[in-house]
Amino acid sequence: MSQPLADARQSDVTLADGRTLRTYEIGDPSGTLVIYHHGTPASGLLAQSWATDCEERGIRMVGYDRAGYGGSSRKAGRTIADVTDDIAAVADAVGADRFCTWGISGGGPHALACAARLGDRVIAAAALAPVAPYDAEGLEFLAGMGQDNLDEFGAAAQGEDALRPYLDDQRTALMSTTPDGLSDAMSSLIPEVDRQALIGDLGQHLHASMLHGLGDGVDGWLDDDLAFVMPWGFDPASIDVPLLLLQGEQDLMVPFAHGQWLAAHTDAVARFLSDDGHLSLDAKVPDVHGWLLSHV
Repeated sequence: MSQPLADARQSDVTLADGRTLRTYEIGDPSGTLVIYHHGTPASGLLAQSWATDCEERGIRMVGYDRAGYGGSSRKAGRTIADVTDDIAAVADAVGADRFCTWGISGGGPHALACAARLGDRVIAAAALAPVAPYDAEGLEFLAGMGQDNLDEFGAAAQGEDALRPYLDDQRTALMSTTPDGLSDAMSSLIPEVDRQALIGDLGQHLHASMLHGLGDGVDGWLDDDLAFVMPWGFDPASIDVPLLLLQGEQDLMVPFAHGQWLAAHTDAVARFLSDDGHLSLDAKVPDVHGWLLSHV
């Protein structure tokens, strides 16, 4: 039987405001630092396939539970931009002046924030299927999303009082699933290419990551969603470090138009993938690592 989760080195970073950030490290301890931003909802648990790739490439990869998820303290009212202080602290904790970073789905905007706000500390960044700003001019944010996302973002736009009970119900359903049942639990968001991608290690990793992130409740998920529908706290157009953007044309979680908007409003190298959805982009992680290292 394969091992979907990496045997990561776990540690806690104490932040300036007293919060704790749980981190997970794999790969070469003396290699180039790559910081990973997980999706929504999920956690910083890392995949064994990534660990193998990092060891082969000489990457020191660190994932973390975003504030309110898993082992990390909540930061109520956080914006997307607020993550940059946490990530600077992670890099400081491992003794890295500069690093690369990437995020997928809900982690994508957080990777973009680091690229925009951490200046010369970021060597290069990548965002895989990131949502665009909620108030983006010329973008119909909800168009093309599956029904579950329409319901979720509709509740988020109404605020915490509407969103929390919705997410509590969703968490209850997710916590009772098995990896094999994950596709059915997210059926309105899963095109066939993503359903096939979930068979095997990816489904096992994603399921474990989600359950770990939601183990103590929905605070992290709620704060992510509220941050997505508020101003981000930075302009993606301000990013001036090398940036890679990947977007699948069959994506029902983050529709293709989001990737097109971000590509048009940044200087990113954009790769639009006609045969991919959302979750199937996991197979591109080694390519992302190679692209990031090409800028070191």
